[in-house]
Amino acid sequence: MKEFTLIFRNSNQEGERPSPDQMQKLLQEWMAWMTNLSAKEQLADKGNRLAISDAKTVRPGNLVTDGPYTEIKEFINGYIVVRSESLTGAVEIAKGCPILKIGGNVEVRKVVTPDDHS
Repeated sequence: MKEFTLIFRNSNQEGERPSPDQMQKLLQEWMAWMTNLSAKEQLADKGNRLAISDAKTVRPGNLVTDGPYTEIKEFINGYIVVRSESLTGAVEIAKGCPILKIGGNVEVRKVVTPDDHS
């Protein structure tokens, strides 16, 4: 089995923010989705959410800036690592992600290990 990182991106557009009731339902859907992945032994790493406010960007020349800024259209919200035989299988896993219901998207990237010569 190969490992793939699912990177969750949220939209920062005002019209796409869920209500508190929708957030509660979404949280339940996330928990069910993650539990299902774990039960199928597809969850390699439960990952984490990523902060928006406590962040810096380091650029060449040791230039450090605040960011990412919440004014951008999309921001990375978090990630998990899943197991799948192929990229196609990992994409199928990503299609079940609840973030898609609120205008977010999921980037799927293969984890490349030192012994991976593909």
